[in-house]
Amino acid sequence: MIKMIMHGCNGHMGQVITELAVEDSDIEIVAGIDLVDNRENAYPVFTNIFDCDVKADVIIDFAAAAAVDNLLAYSRDKKVPVVLCSTGLSEEQLASIKETSKEVAVLKSANMSLGINTLLKLLKDAAKVFGTAGYDVEVVEQHHRLKLDAPSGTALALADSVNEALGNEYEYVYDRSGRRERRPDKEIGISAVRGGTIVGSHDVIFAGTDEVITFNHTAYSKSVFAKGAIEAGKFLAGKPAGMYDMADVIEAK
Repeated sequence: MIKMIMHGCNGHMGQVITELAVEDSDIEIVAGIDLVDNRENAYPVFTNIFDCDVKADVIIDFAAAAAVDNLLAYSRDKKVPVVLCSTGLSEEQLASIKETSKEVAVLKSANMSLGINTLLKLLKDAAKVFGTAGYDVEVVEQHHRLKLDAPSGTALALADSVNEALGNEYEYVYDRSGRRERRPDKEIGISAVRGGTIVGSHDVIFAGTDEVITFNHTAYSKSVFAKGAIEAGKFLAGKPAGMYDMADVIEAK
């Protein structure tokens, strides 16, 4: 059985993962880390990560970006692999993640959904067909009204997947309101919708002459991200030092 530490255990995603872990006979959450210990959990919770003396095979992180520095220091010190799900990381933190991966296994992904990460793989093949045939590419993402960043990291990852397959020759455009010109050939438009309680929806559109092909992923609950994080934790436990992503998890299935 794989033993996990849940970093950010009392947040929404931490609690979703906690519930899913109970139903998974292959894993056990043995400790939690959270600044606010205000919930009843079946495992000990530490408000300071450096006080955690529970041995584990992997850490799953769904905390705020501000907590990542201590998390990486703990991971290096204890030599425990870490699945990083926090967003909004600074350039300094991204550099620290890279350095940490030289000492311990680190998995970081813009989106933990198995569906999104399979879509990233499919888009590379599609882009080689449609992009080289002159189809225009657009990405439209939708999220709830409380989401702070726009466009989403997932939308950018989808655009990157297409762009990489096409030799990174395309420019990203986020606002066309100030332009009065025909659409350039090599650009990817990225649009963000914010409203209500939309969990997350992403469309990648290949628009050609008299034909439109749309790849869509819609998340109806945050459990899809939690399930992906658990699968990532199972994959990362016991892995040697290095940087990993969800593509590695999917490849191993």
